[in-house]
Amino acid sequence: MTDLRRATRVAYRDRIAEVLARDPRTVCVDTDTGLFQGVDFGAAAHRYVNVGIAEHNAMGLAAGLAAGGFTPFVHTFATFAAMRAAEAVKIDIAYNALPVRIAATHSGLSAGHFGPTHHALEDLAVMRCLPNMTVVVPADAAGTEALLEQTLGLPGPLYLRLGRKPTPPLPAGAAPPRLGFAQVLRTGPDVLLVACGPHPVHAALGAAELLAADGIRAGVLNMHTVKPLDVPALLAHSAGRALVVTVEEHWRAGGLGGAVAEALAESGPVRVLRLGVDDTFASVVGDHDALARHYGIDPASVAGRIRSALSVGPPVIEEELHHGHRLSRM
Repeated sequence: MTDLRRATRVAYRDRIAEVLARDPRTVCVDTDTGLFQGVDFGAAAHRYVNVGIAEHNAMGLAAGLAAGGFTPFVHTFATFAAMRAAEAVKIDIAYNALPVRIAATHSGLSAGHFGPTHHALEDLAVMRCLPNMTVVVPADAAGTEALLEQTLGLPGPLYLRLGRKPTPPLPAGAAPPRLGFAQVLRTGPDVLLVACGPHPVHAALGAAELLAADGIRAGVLNMHTVKPLDVPALLAHSAGRALVVTVEEHWRAGGLGGAVAEALAESGPVRVLRLGVDDTFASVVGDHDALARHYGIDPASVAGRIRSALSVGPPVIEEELHHGHRLSRM
C-alpha cells in the first residue's frame, strides 16, 4: 500500500525551489536549518543565501531585500522566528508592511525531542497580533503547495507555519483550500470543531468520527488562515451549535482558540472550549506523536473532552480536572 504521508515542510521546500526558478525577484534566506540540503536551485543558486544561526540578522536582511524590490523567503524554526527574532519581525518587517515570507519549520511540538527550548507554542499568538501580518498554517502537503502559491502576491508579510514530520493528506472530496477562507471538511449541527495544522486537524476529524458513534454530529473547519480569520464562516457554522471547540498545537492562550473566542465574543456568543497545550512548559521529552497524545491533541482525547463539556460545568472547571487527571496517569 502506498504511503501518502508527506511533511508540510518538504512540500514547501520542493515548491519554493520551483518558485525561485521561475521568479527572478525571489530570494531564499536560510539560517542553517538543513531544509535545503541537497536541493539543486540550478540557475537560481545565487539567490540562495545561508546566513547561519543568526535569525535576527536574517530577518533584517530579508527586510532590506524586500525594501529593494525582492520577495525574500526567510527560513528558521518557528520558536526562533517568534522569540529570538521577534524585534526584527515587528520593527523591520511588520511595521514597514514589507513582503517578507517567514517560513517557520519545527512548529508546535514537532521538535519535541529537543525539549521546551525548541517547542513553538507561542508563535501564533506573537505573529497574529502584529499589524499587516498574514498567518497561515497548512494541514497537509497539498494544502501547503496550494496556499504557498496563493500567498505569492501578498503585498505585506506572511508567517507560514510548517510541520516537521510526514503526516497524512486530508480526506479526498474537500474543496481546495483558499487563502483567507475556512475549509469545510465536515458538517454537523451539534458541535463545531475548528482546527489548524496537521495533527490538530486530523485529531478533530477523528474526534468527529468517534462522536458520531454517540449520536453527536460534529462539523470540522480547517482554519488554515489564522489571520485574517474567516469570521463569516465561523459565525455561519457555529450558529445553533451547543459548543465550539478549537484544537491547536499551541498554548491555549493567544493562538487559534484566542482568535476564535474573540470573534465569537464580539459577533456571536457561543460556548467555546479551547483545546491545546496546558499552561506549562513540557514536563516530558518525547517524539511528536507522544507529546500530542500527552497534551490531548489526539482523536480520543478531543472526543472525550467534548463529551465531558456537553454534560458538565464550565469549560475552565473541566480543563482543570482534565489536566490533573492526565498528569496523574503519566
